[in-house]
Amino acid sequence: MENNNRAVIYARVSSTTDRQSTERQVLDLEVLAKSKNMRIEKIYEEKISGAKKNSERVVLTECLEYCFSENIGTLLISELSRLGRNVDEVLKNVMLCKERGLNVYFQKENLSIFDCAGKEHPFLTIFIAILGTVAAMERENISYRLQSGKAQYIAKGGKVGRKIGYRKPEEDKRKQYSGVLKLLSKNYPIKMVSKLEGVSVSTVQRLKKEFCL
Repeated sequence: MENNNRAVIYARVSSTTDRQSTERQVLDLEVLAKSKNMRIEKIYEEKISGAKKNSERVVLTECLEYCFSENIGTLLISELSRLGRNVDEVLKNVMLCKERGLNVYFQKENLSIFDCAGKEHPFLTIFIAILGTVAAMERENISYRLQSGKAQYIAKGGKVGRKIGYRKPEEDKRKQYSGVLKLLSKNYPIKMVSKLEGVSVSTVQRLKKEFCL
């Protein structure tokens, strides 16, 4: 990886009110950039709940798009949690940035994807493995709770499943997969859309065909 001192800052707070501000994050990251002789090209600030999916984080999506298209060297973020609502989403974004050659530096964890020589950080492999394991455990726990709730519902006489011949209305699909459709309309590769939005490749392909994108 060639030496690239161009950097972008992404700051996020969970509150949509004025009680929380991204100012502290931005100032700290600007000081960090100066200490590492980085040139800040752009600053992205977002106020959105930490529970929101990445597909609903418009500013984060725009930030990543800019970094990829403008060949930015490093994305500066205050901490890992700013990159996704859960471990799974953080992992997907880290892997995406790694594949695209975008270094990401997390200030709180003092961790980056690539080291100063442009090589993959030696701790990254271990770190990604840990993230992957935690993400898998999260998914298993969610699946278990859903199956348990479903079993209790059926035991009480409830019926599950869609009615025969049911098809989800187009408007509902647009709402549910708004993030996928937005990225497809911008000609993002299907595999990248799948990783960014956390949906299967087959689902992205189906939506691309259905909406003629």
